[in-house]
Amino acid sequence: MDQKNVRLNIPNVISFGRLLSVPLAVWLILNQFHVAAFWLFVAACVSDAADGYIAKTYGLKTELGGFLDPIADKALLICVYVTLGQAGLISTWVVILVVFRDGLIVCGAILYHLLYQNITVQIQLISKINTAFQFILAALILGMAAFSLFDHFVIILLEYLVGGTTIVSGASYVIMWGR
Repeated sequence: MDQKNVRLNIPNVISFGRLLSVPLAVWLILNQFHVAAFWLFVAACVSDAADGYIAKTYGLKTELGGFLDPIADKALLICVYVTLGQAGLISTWVVILVVFRDGLIVCGAILYHLLYQNITVQIQLISKINTAFQFILAALILGMAAFSLFDHFVIILLEYLVGGTTIVSGASYVIMWGR
């Protein structure tokens, strides 16, 4: 691995910052500082889009970034979902599905690597859609808690969208790795 693939560049620093925001987001939610949690989560969502855009546009993709970006996303989403579940702001079944799917993907990737010594994860379109729905649902829940708004129908609809795309996404990885 050459040094170009492991150096810290702007997209990697942004991803690392997102990873560092996770404990603060959890603390803010648990202590019911929902306005601050909402804005921190929105900033994390924007940073996810920004680091990918910068890396692609300016040729700054690195191997480090290829690992750091999804780790930051998974850490943020899993921790925020578990914390929202603990706070009673999201349905438990959604939290279980999201955590199970991500655990399945991580364990599957490790197993595949151990068996075949080489892994290149092809991100599925359904997984990108699922991640977008997960970010939107968490942001909406935090926004509703922060600004005392509540539309139960929208939350329920998004929970089912997240649940459905989570199941399809998880199944697509199982099928891909099973081939």
